[in-house]
Amino acid sequence: MPQITRAVLYTDVDGRARFRDEIIELCAGSPAAALSPLAPSGGYQWRWSPAGFESRFHCTEYPQWLIVLRGRMEIGLQDGSTRIFGSGESFLSADLLPEGTVFDPSVHGHRSRALDEAPLETLFVRV
Repeated sequence: MPQITRAVLYTDVDGRARFRDEIIELCAGSPAAALSPLAPSGGYQWRWSPAGFESRFHCTEYPQWLIVLRGRMEIGLQDGSTRIFGSGESFLSADLLPEGTVFDPSVHGHRSRALDEAPLETLFVRV
C-alpha cells in the first residue's frame, strides 16, 4: 500500500517543540491515484512573507498544515536543530503552548525564516 511521510512539529512532554515523522497510509482511491482517508479541516489562509522574513520564537495557535507554495523556509527549534521546507513540501504545525503555561521564548515554540531572495508564499490549512 502506498504511503506518504509527513513531518509533524509538536510540543513534547517537556514543553519543547520537536519534529517527528509520521506515515500516512494511502488506502483509498485507485492504483492510478492513491488517496488518504478524507480529513476534516477548519478553513485556510494564504500567507505572503517578504524576502528576509524572520520570526521570533513562538508557538502555533491552532494545529494547521503549512504548505510551501513558493520559496524555501527554515524552521528552527530551541535545541538548535532546523528543518528546511521548499516549494511543494508541507508539515503539520502543532507545537501548542501547554495549557496553563506562560510562554517562555527560551523554552517554548519555534522560529521561522525565509531563505531565498524572493518572497515566501505559504498556505495554512487548519485541522
